[in-house]
Amino acid sequence: MRLVLAEPGYLKDSISILSELVNEARFKVTKEGLECIAMDPANVAMVIFKLLASNFVEYQIDEEKEIGINLANFKQVLRRANASDVLTLEIAEENKLKIQLKSFNTRTFSLPLLDLEENEQKVPSLEFPIIITTKSEVLNNAITDADIVAESVTFNAEPEKFSVKAEGDLSKAHIEIKKDDITNISSETSATVTAKYSIEYLKKMMQGGKLSDTVEIRFNQDYPLRIDYKVTDKLLLSFILAPRVEND
Repeated sequence: MRLVLAEPGYLKDSISILSELVNEARFKVTKEGLECIAMDPANVAMVIFKLLASNFVEYQIDEEKEIGINLANFKQVLRRANASDVLTLEIAEENKLKIQLKSFNTRTFSLPLLDLEENEQKVPSLEFPIIITTKSEVLNNAITDADIVAESVTFNAEPEKFSVKAEGDLSKAHIEIKKDDITNISSETSATVTAKYSIEYLKKMMQGGKLSDTVEIRFNQDYPLRIDYKVTDKLLLSFILAPRVEND
């Protein structure tokens, strides 16, 4: 296996975001690209990551591989990557992931590969009557506003309007986002759809805005939330978040 990235930024930022939710992860190296599906330790959130083979200037694999990695360690190494570095990933003979950063000099790191025993994660089949597409900044600002007053946030969608509400002991926040040139709301129902989610998790997921200027938000009545950050022909970073129940 030899994977070479001339622009390490997408991998660097993605692993930084994944490491906020997951401690250890199993990556699949396929002909299509590098991918990972993982649950956070509390089984509240799932992350789906795909870095397509078209990102790489060199992409050599003899066969599909699975590699287990400690994400905190991987993140620490990738933080040392500069925009000018060419990044190479290889499997060393001693069952380690070899990471080479090359520009003015050559720096080589190796991380032990983990034998992860948990079952392979599958993306659940979910149906959503609401799809909201907007600027990542719009969602980021709404969650940051809600974070001032509460630990959870209520998403409220109508055919022409998306609202984010939070309520603390004494304070309230209400952010109204109307359908316009920036925000598109595709709805299969005329009913109002409402669900509550953890702000702590959303703040970690919102970092996907570093990768994509736009975000897709999908949810249903008291149902899991799916957030997608996509860069065409390059990557997909998605999150699925379980809803908060009213009596928690």
